[in-house]
Amino acid sequence: MTVDVTVVGGGISGLACARAVRDAGGSVRVLDRGRRVGGRLSSRTIDGRAVDLGASYFVVGEADGFGHVVADWEERGLARPWTDTFQVLDADGGQTPKPGPMRWAAPSGLRSLALDLADGLDVVSERVVDRVEPYRVDGEDAGEVVLAMPAPQAQRLTDAALGGDQEWEPVIAVVLRWPERMWDADLHGAFTDADADVSFIADDGDRRGDGAPVLVVHTTAERARRHLDDPEGAVGPVLAAIRRLLRIDVDPVATYAHRWTFARPGQTTGQPFFRSPGLSACGDAWGRSAAVRTAWTSGDALGRALTAS
Repeated sequence: MTVDVTVVGGGISGLACARAVRDAGGSVRVLDRGRRVGGRLSSRTIDGRAVDLGASYFVVGEADGFGHVVADWEERGLARPWTDTFQVLDADGGQTPKPGPMRWAAPSGLRSLALDLADGLDVVSERVVDRVEPYRVDGEDAGEVVLAMPAPQAQRLTDAALGGDQEWEPVIAVVLRWPERMWDADLHGAFTDADADVSFIADDGDRRGDGAPVLVVHTTAERARRHLDDPEGAVGPVLAAIRRLLRIDVDPVATYAHRWTFARPGQTTGQPFFRSPGLSACGDAWGRSAAVRTAWTSGDALGRALTAS
């Protein structure tokens, strides 16, 4: 059955686009290559507990539509305010508080929010797409086609110009679990001050609200590039940095590394989305700053535009 819109990519932007189409009365199908939707809102069960591996948090900001979605998530216990203060760590581990906007997290992991957005949608999981053209996916009629994924991945599927030529940076997310908490309760999350290996540290037990002694550390792009073929190779340098930055002299009891080849765009387009007849694109690179709210807003706006014409 041909639908009005086929969305390729089941991250937050693709799901927001699909919901906007459905809410406007259109028919829509989401094709996702993973076993479960989520994209970079990724959580993995490690030692019986969901750990956030992709986005570290989200901010509502001035995105009114996204604000309504978040308010609903909060009311149903799916999302929670986490903290408005991170630390900035210098080379010797000195900490300087950095107040900012409220950062939000999800008690069951950020993927749970993507699963909530997917509820009621026609989602085809483990569907690998090889080729897209205007109005067609892998040679079959598909209605309007939306590519909701990083630009380098999208360009592998089509010869069409998609209106953006962004460079993307890689990240390796390293999970470190100790038998008990070894760091200051006020850490929450921390940016590092020009560290060669680590860019951000998240207290996963704090953001999830269960107090688990787990840190998730995001590498710098340069460190990630050295280990794209062997993500576990980043664990040693990251652990050495954590020992120095947080002054932890006890080895973790478990580690895990996850590669994000296209973790974040080096720059954004400033436009809400890309639109052309039969083939469009959305995501966190289509906006003023790369963020979860940008991805949702981009997908929602594109879905509305597709059903308004």
